[in-house]
Amino acid sequence: MRSFWKGPFIKQKFFLKKSKVITSRNIEIVPKFVGFCFDVHNGKTYINIKVTEKMVGHKFGEFSFTKFKIKV
Repeated sequence: MRSFWKGPFIKQKFFLKKSKVITSRNIEIVPKFVGFCFDVHNGKTYINIKVTEKMVGHKFGEFSFTKFKIKV
């Protein structure tokens, strides 16, 4: 957990880029991202995630699962 006084972790280069592809799963979702779609890398493929108000304060990695249960 990051300290409150430090603020959320967001790469500065992320705001300068036009593309919405995220390879760093530890970026925190801020209110500025609400309504946008991002492609988050889960280690194998990119998963398309649309940010809602309920996601603010969480990290992108929480919504792009890396392991899936196999249904038998």
